[in-house]
Amino acid sequence: MNNYLDAVVVEHNPSQKKIDRAVIWLHGLGASGHDFEPVVPQLGLADDMAVRFIFPHAPKRPVTVNGGMVMPAWYDIIEMSLERKVDVAQIEESAQQIQDLISREIERGVLSEHIVIAGFSQGGAVAYHVALGYPERLAGLMTLSTYLATNDNIEYSAANKDMPILIEHGSHDPVVPVILGEQAQQLLSAKDYNVSYNTYPMAHQVCMPQIQNIGKWLNTVLAQIIKL
Repeated sequence: MNNYLDAVVVEHNPSQKKIDRAVIWLHGLGASGHDFEPVVPQLGLADDMAVRFIFPHAPKRPVTVNGGMVMPAWYDIIEMSLERKVDVAQIEESAQQIQDLISREIERGVLSEHIVIAGFSQGGAVAYHVALGYPERLAGLMTLSTYLATNDNIEYSAANKDMPILIEHGSHDPVVPVILGEQAQQLLSAKDYNVSYNTYPMAHQVCMPQIQNIGKWLNTVLAQIIKL
């Protein structure tokens, strides 16, 4: 039996249909699955959609850049330099836990091509690793205020070569400088991925215009019919 990560689950299902879409959304360092829970009603999702949002809680572990303090973290950050020295093995371990959540959604009747992987900050680094290497087609990848930490370690999957990718960042982010979002966008565009990139005049956070844009993007990618 699989030990799945604990998670907050929110369903958007005004039509009371069988849930056939899912979004797995990872929080940032020191936060919890409750972080983005209030965002769901603000997204403006279509009334005919039946979507399960899964907001997993990261395990607690010591974080080097915070003096070894134990806190919810998808992986250890060893240096806060622009290159971001991180524990890649822990990213891979967390990515496997998210893949297990994908498998559970598939078992529940949600096709992989109707599952979006999303993440904020540290959660976004894991989301990149999961979605870009996932062997079956996903609906999309959404990364917020984050960076692509494992480009050298990802086995890029041909199945998701045309998967929509939304990268969003605050232009005044003091925690994850906006250049790291730009670098991810440039790297993935150079690999011919389908990338949309937006910035907002904000710090390390989300804002209402961004939430509205995310809602429009989700309405589009979750409604798409993919010919596999």
